Amino acid sequence: MQIAAICQLFPLFETAESETLEGLSAIATEHEYPAERAVVIEDAWGNAIYFVISGWVKVRLLTGETEKTLAILGRGDFFGEMAILDESPRSTDVVSLSPVHLFSISAQRFTQMLFKDGKFQHRLLQLMVKRLRQSNLRLQLRGQPSAVKLANTLVSLAESYGQPLESGINIYNLPHQDLADVSDIGLEDTHKIMEKLDSKGWVKANPGDQTLQLLNLKQLMHLAGRV
Repeated sequence: MQIAAICQLFPLFETAESETLEGLSAIATEHEYPAERAVVIEDAWGNAIYFVISGWVKVRLLTGETEKTLAILGRGDFFGEMAILDESPRSTDVVSLSPVHLFSISAQRFTQMLFKDGKFQHRLLQLMVKRLRQSNLRLQLRGQPSAVKLANTLVSLAESYGQPLESGINIYNLPHQDLADVSDIGLEDTHKIMEKLDSKGWVKANPGDQTLQLLNLKQLMHLAGRV
């Protein structure tokens, strides 16, 4: 990828020094995975950080035979940095939800970039704090009705990864189990709420291209308590 495209697509590189960006193409390795493929595996040592050029992945926690989706990541986001920073095995795995195009930077190279570029290091901290705030918001919503939690998830996905269209914003049409997990609600509630939102004309699933169209983001934000 060209430097200008990287800066535009990935917020992490917005403030990086020119020297950091100029060497990026030489150390980055591109990958393509089909849907439902493990990209990184729990308990594996963190040997790289990954950046999502296109497609969607989920961060998943496995406990025995039970799995729980912790987060959904899309275009412009990254994962794998925690295992590099604390030099510990990964605590979760990452699975592609759709065909996904990524590039990776080895742990050694990434650490060197952080040491050499203070602005890049600071930007990483900012984005990690943003993720922490999002986790705190989920905790604050624990006592809220299921519809409020689910609406917050849809709004957050739209804000982070949504593709604007004339008639709304497109996000990935998540399997309801994943949507239930990240919203911290039950699967049956998720089915009912999504059917209700569809009947109101606020959302519309497009199975052909696996997208979910948010037709009335204003009402979803109101339901989520964002306005």
